[in-house]
Amino acid sequence: MRSIVYTGTGSSSVLTLAEREPVAPGAGEVRVRVTVSGVNPTDWKARAGSAAPLGFDEVVPNQDGAGVIDAVGDGVTDLAVGDRVWIYLAQHERPTGTAQEHTVVPASRAVKLPDGIGFDVAASLGVPAMTAHRALTVHENGPARLSPSSLEGRVVLVAGGAGAVGHAAIQLAVWAGAEVIATVSSHEKAALARAAGAHHTVNYRDADAADQISALAPAGIDHIVEVSIAENAELDGQVIANHGSIAYYADNGGEQATLPVRPTFAKNVRIQGLLLYTVGDDALRAAAEDITAALYDGALPVGEEAGLPLTWFSLEETAAAHDAVEQGAVGKVLIDVSGDA
Repeated sequence: MRSIVYTGTGSSSVLTLAEREPVAPGAGEVRVRVTVSGVNPTDWKARAGSAAPLGFDEVVPNQDGAGVIDAVGDGVTDLAVGDRVWIYLAQHERPTGTAQEHTVVPASRAVKLPDGIGFDVAASLGVPAMTAHRALTVHENGPARLSPSSLEGRVVLVAGGAGAVGHAAIQLAVWAGAEVIATVSSHEKAALARAAGAHHTVNYRDADAADQISALAPAGIDHIVEVSIAENAELDGQVIANHGSIAYYADNGGEQATLPVRPTFAKNVRIQGLLLYTVGDDALRAAAEDITAALYDGALPVGEEAGLPLTWFSLEETAAAHDAVEQGAVGKVLIDVSGDA
């Protein structure tokens, strides 16, 4: 089978195309014939060595993907050969991700797809959608799970509404009944956030951005899904509601954040960091179940008309796909592994 591999960290030039034998799944595992591989910022950062040493002699990159199960290991009872699945955290604590024609993953990381959901949608879930789910479920007063009406009456602010996590957060929050405000940096990105379902958009570069948000949400923001707490802490402190939550999932804009002390303690604000790789199995399981429920309701479409433009590469172009994500490509970067996605 064709695999993209690297044996040392560095620029995208370390990625090479190789022929490898498919591996049989072990107990509790499934093997998936990969149709589409999704690329996330963590994929190129791991390859670059910014997160941790390599840890394995050879690595196949990419955490997310979608395809069809073609073998199951002992003890797997809820998945079968022929099942269409979406994959998350394929490479977490393992050397083999989805940038190859077959990948073996724990059965818990392969989630059955509803009929009619395309592999483009499926490969766009994983890290972005599960991160968004966690950010929306860490509020002091719940809900701990998402479903239609679970966020009814709440106002959600999504920072960076045109990004992959922001897009998923908008869609999931709207599906759960929230009123959604997205911050963006341009008219073009505002159009994408609205296409995803945001009820309002605000350009965070405007000097009066906090005033605009407060005018839209006079009682304050209940949940903030934050991509850049280093840059937005002051604004977040101004607009957050009493007992609101600020869930931040990235270090965009800097490695240090200065919090406005009085606004956050006076309003009993919960400031919650989150990293999908360390969040724990219970949170991952809940996210996978709720995201799949949203898929059944048709709540997570992709494509420019749905607010998430797709940029496609072939498997042989995986290095270019990594570069596109590193350079800030708007929307979602996908790799057509099978050639017929």
